[in-house]
Amino acid sequence: MKRMALLLIPVAALAVSCATSSRDSSSGGQASCCATNAEQAAAFTDKSLYQLDSTWTNDSGQPVKFGKLRGRVQVVVMFFASCTYACPIIVHDMKRIEAALPEAVRANTGFTLITIDPERDTTEALQSFRSIHKLAVNRWTLLHGKPDDTLELAALLGVKFKREASGQFAHSNLITVLNDQGEIIHQQVGLNQAIEPTVQVIERAAGSPRNHD
Repeated sequence: MKRMALLLIPVAALAVSCATSSRDSSSGGQASCCATNAEQAAAFTDKSLYQLDSTWTNDSGQPVKFGKLRGRVQVVVMFFASCTYACPIIVHDMKRIEAALPEAVRANTGFTLITIDPERDTTEALQSFRSIHKLAVNRWTLLHGKPDDTLELAALLGVKFKREASGQFAHSNLITVLNDQGEIIHQQVGLNQAIEPTVQVIERAAGSPRNHD
């Protein structure tokens, strides 16, 4: 598998941490809609996570290249569906962000959950999670992938996780905002944090989306 060498953020705190933090950076780069796959890959900026060549599977059982998320701001979290404490809270935080966005901005924003437990988080498990948490199909993407691809993406996002003897995971509580080109432009660390800074970043990034024609 092709591996990326990106200049990214430091590793976030584990699940026990509730510290608040954010980072911002500029956006840039775009590709023609008529470009070939190779041309599109080459057109990603050197900070774009969409350079990843891994293929994921969504909760409909369809293969998804990470770069397919390109074109609108994405709010990204790594989680696991059987989590009984932190993950339901962080998903609730994502839904708070979603609800706080103006309607026009919300339409230009996606919410992506990627499991750190692909062994148990099958397509069916992710379908059930979507149903339980009432996650809109047009805005929310749920993905599982191969263990190596999961580890690679976690490293690029600054997410740490470790499986415990109980089968649960200790993991970073980290909400990442990607611009429409897949660059990290903001991160929110911890649970039940104030969402206003994250909402403001999304409004700036999604309020005037680039023309991708």
